[in-house]
Amino acid sequence: MSIKQSIRFYNDQEVRAIWNEEQNKWYFSIVDIVAVITNSPRPRVYWGTVKNRQKDTHVELYSKCIQLKLKSADGKRYATDCFAQEDIAAVVKTLSSKNITAFLDWFTFSDNSIDGQSRKKAYTLFESGILDDMQAGTIQSLQQIHAYLFGGLYDFAGQIRTKTIWKDGTLFCRAEYLRYNLEQIEQMPQTTFDEIVDKYVEMNIAHPFMEGNGRSTRLWLDLIFKSSIKQCVDWSQIDKKAYLQAMRQSTTDSSAIRELLRSAMTDQINDREIFMKGIDYSYYYEQED
Repeated sequence: MSIKQSIRFYNDQEVRAIWNEEQNKWYFSIVDIVAVITNSPRPRVYWGTVKNRQKDTHVELYSKCIQLKLKSADGKRYATDCFAQEDIAAVVKTLSSKNITAFLDWFTFSDNSIDGQSRKKAYTLFESGILDDMQAGTIQSLQQIHAYLFGGLYDFAGQIRTKTIWKDGTLFCRAEYLRYNLEQIEQMPQTTFDEIVDKYVEMNIAHPFMEGNGRSTRLWLDLIFKSSIKQCVDWSQIDKKAYLQAMRQSTTDSSAIRELLRSAMTDQINDREIFMKGIDYSYYYEQED
């Protein structure tokens, strides 16, 4: 049975979650939550102390704590105290920290945001088989990915923009030239790693959609890698700041993004966990600091 593990990011710190098949719900690592709320250097010890102190006062609540095996930084799975999503708010309120309100605002509303809803759609791509039916490297496949991720969330989902846009001082391809440029990008070769990266960089410069370009184009990139060289990117190996800086530089020099991607390539193209982590990190890259 495949294990559904997800990573959410709060203030650039990981909060792991795992899908419990028996309960049919998400469970979250309370140790991770303690770490991001309290900034304790020893969150597991901190949680153990709190649990021993509070378990008699909050008997019913703390009895809902179960141990599930979550993957750690060393790649191994360890039994970890977890609570169901609906119980997290109550548990967090038994802690002592000035950061509780900010955390609960993030935890409560992040999944209901456009990014949260789009991320849920992205998770389903692995089982749906939709990506397998797409023609890698085409504009149509990129539009299909964008439409799937943002359908019902943006009225322009899957549609090539007709307005000129810019972000953080970067002007993307002018709308009047966009269609022509996309046709040229589609014709670019994609048989080697370097050719694929060149194509990806040009698509980023084009930025064909009003919003959601990065999340869609990273999936599109992996689709090309899988089809052409039987590899994909393990996005969890690429630091957010390094990636964003490399992408900004790529408009004039693609060497940095090329090396970042090369260092994170894997042949585990059918690994569900690699795909899910890729989604988590792809959406994390788009979070405002």
